[in-house]
Amino acid sequence: MGAMPDSTDTEMAAAIGPCASIPADSMAFIRQVLDRVGDKWSMLIIAVLENGPVRYTDLQRQIPGISQRMLTHTLRQLAEDGLITRTAYAEVPPRVEYALSPLGRGLHEIAMRLIGWAADHHEEIRAHRSQVGRGTGTSSPRS
Repeated sequence: MGAMPDSTDTEMAAAIGPCASIPADSMAFIRQVLDRVGDKWSMLIIAVLENGPVRYTDLQRQIPGISQRMLTHTLRQLAEDGLITRTAYAEVPPRVEYALSPLGRGLHEIAMRLIGWAADHHEEIRAHRSQVGRGTGTSSPRS
């Protein structure tokens, strides 16, 4: 009999499906990337930066509900991953602008499609949530 894999071994690659082409040793990092770019604030920032450089205060105005702390944190992460650029100008008062990097521009269309899908279907989803909240919804159709 073969030895059982140690729990410290790398995870197994998927045998079929979209994850099958991803090497097992890359999967954890890919999940981190998906978590970062799939975050609601990241998506909205990527969408807002479509038309070129935007100042911090303009970003905050164009993304309702984002706190100053969350905007700063998300901008820092997106810049760290190379999805946006941060340009500081030596002026009084200091001016900082954010823009999509070439890597971020590749993500822009995807972000816009996801945001559009959510906007198109939010009422339908709200209705489903309401049904489940009243106990009238089913968790899954039975065949």
